[in-house]
Amino acid sequence: MASSSTSTHIAASKNAAVRAVLLAGLTVGALDTLLAMGLYRVSPFVIYQSIAGGFYGRSTYQHGWTTAALGCFLHFLIATTAAAVYVVASRIWPVLVRHAVACGMAYGVAVYAFMNYVVIPMSAIAHRPKPMWELMGGLIGHILLVGLPIGLIARRYSRV
Repeated sequence: MASSSTSTHIAASKNAAVRAVLLAGLTVGALDTLLAMGLYRVSPFVIYQSIAGGFYGRSTYQHGWTTAALGCFLHFLIATTAAAVYVVASRIWPVLVRHAVACGMAYGVAVYAFMNYVVIPMSAIAHRPKPMWELMGGLIGHILLVGLPIGLIARRYSRV
């Protein structure tokens, strides 16, 4: 009987983790889209085309809905992957859910740094120096709209 109870607990824990990852991925994907819309004053269509520019470079804007759809998919894939990393890490290091606000905000800084100093430089996106308002807006946005929600959602669905 104990093994049945244990396997039920493990299955419930995995289901909670999957729900946390999906909810956090969708949430921060949407919030990050809103952040970019506010920072750059452009539509989601253009934002998603810009994301696809990681593959297409400047020609991304010549491909219409194709690159917008690809960029949207990639954006939410990246957001969900960032959420999955945090949720899995929180199962190993419970401090991430016990101190979800501080750890989530720190994670937002890490995600911002990783995207801006690893992912984007490796992409086909034209590299340009960013003005301070853009750096600060992006950093603060990632702290509050990416890291914090991931931390809080991970805590909500954690077993700690």
